[in-house]
Amino acid sequence: MPVRTLLLALLLANSHGLAATTSQDSVAAVNAVRARGCGSRPAGADAVRPDGRLDRVAAELADGGELKDALRSAGYRATQAAVLEVSGIPGSLERSLADRGCKDVTDRVYRDLGVARRDGVTWLVLAAPLEAPAAGQAASVSARVLALVNEARAEKRRCGLKRYLAVPPLAASLALQAAASAHAEDMARRGVMGHAGGDGSTAAERATRAGYAWRTVGENVAMGQSTPEQAVAEWLDSARHCANIMDADFTEMGVAVASNANGVYWAQVFGAPRP
Repeated sequence: MPVRTLLLALLLANSHGLAATTSQDSVAAVNAVRARGCGSRPAGADAVRPDGRLDRVAAELADGGELKDALRSAGYRATQAAVLEVSGIPGSLERSLADRGCKDVTDRVYRDLGVARRDGVTWLVLAAPLEAPAAGQAASVSARVLALVNEARAEKRRCGLKRYLAVPPLAASLALQAAASAHAEDMARRGVMGHAGGDGSTAAERATRAGYAWRTVGENVAMGQSTPEQAVAEWLDSARHCANIMDADFTEMGVAVASNANGVYWAQVFGAPRP
């Protein structure tokens, strides 16, 4: 099944749990929480789009089906999906989602939403479609990631429990770009996301192979994001990945994306050359 993380049947039922009366109400509630933010999750996530295929997925789940089978039957290729089951007395679905489903509802990777109702229960399916950047866009994708990373570095921010001051921008490195490209393509070829290469290599070893004489090297990887904006947003949401982005020791960066039939793989390599 082409999903990066599968979060099944998060039950939001309690004395304050609420069920939407219409599909439009559910879409509006999800997008209100995404726009406003909740808990420690920031405001401003893009609105999700109603998708008829995911409506069919939600209906099949409500009838006892399995997510993997429902997605395949509906013809929806997902890199990540979350299923929320909401029941309870009539009232505010929005509040229930913010209280109990905050992490999933505000996840910026999700772009589409399906809704089904059965016996007073609302089933919501949030999904990220498998849409790899076109092969001919490698240069523009790399430039866009670098720009987003430098925008992030230009402001102080918290990565997990650690606070970082603004740091100087990174420069593009052809050698680090080559190392990132080799690892992204290796992950896509194997269908495995991770820092270890298929030959057991580390990020530092791959940088050396690419001709980068490094003083320090770091790496972020990701799977399932369709755009530079999604990839960088997810890295910034993760304490360890964010820390790499904000590390003042790094002065250069290379990034690449590759895909196979079931996934999109990103590799971002940071470094500072030896004097």
